[in-house]
Amino acid sequence: MPELPRPPERPDQRPDRAYGAPEGETETERRRRRARFLRELAEARALRDRVQPRRAKAARLRHALRMRTFRW
Repeated sequence: MPELPRPPERPDQRPDRAYGAPEGETETERRRRRARFLRELAEARALRDRVQPRRAKAARLRHALRMRTFRW
């Protein structure tokens, strides 16, 4: 299979910058922002599980079934 051509690199884009990240953001700030996002996401999921226990149980069962049928 032929290799796909790479998009032209612009000198104003740094490859280590995350997509949509602020201009002067460092790797440490990006990791801190990502950790905060993941904490808030987990908190939102936990709240949803408490508010909708039947749906949460069904989701847990579906996840367990997927994990049982997944082959390493």
